Amino acid sequence: MIREARVEDVAVIHAMVRELAEYEKALEEARASEEQLREALFGERPAAFAHVAQDDVTGEVVGFALWFLNFSTWRGVHGIYLEDLYVRPSARGGGYGKALLRELARICGERGYERLEWSVLDWNTPAIDFYRALGARPQDEWTVFRLTDEALGALGG
Repeated sequence: MIREARVEDVAVIHAMVRELAEYEKALEEARASEEQLREALFGERPAAFAHVAQDDVTGEVVGFALWFLNFSTWRGVHGIYLEDLYVRPSARGGGYGKALLRELARICGERGYERLEWSVLDWNTPAIDFYRALGARPQDEWTVFRLTDEALGALGG
């Protein structure tokens, strides 16, 4: 079952964010607290949204998709940027990842959004193969840039 995340899901989503960061070999970079996640998802002005995959039998939350809106100046409409998609190893192969992506695609269609985009590490071949099987295509001509920490502060003055 796929449903919108609720405030009581924050702890398990936070735990899975950390599991994902560990899988991506970057646990030390996952510094967000549960409170920050709660504020981002359920605060006065939510900056992000989440859906969870819940096991129909046990009721356990076994995966999540965390996303936010982007905007295409070329298309003139919003899209969804999928920040994180994660399904716990014990639940992989159960269709949860595909169901989460299907729900985001449904939201795009319902709201007139024309893009669903995300990034994947180039070494994560299981994920890349999964995304390709769904019809997603890599945007190989683009390179992601990022400013953080001291470089961001220095540029911002």
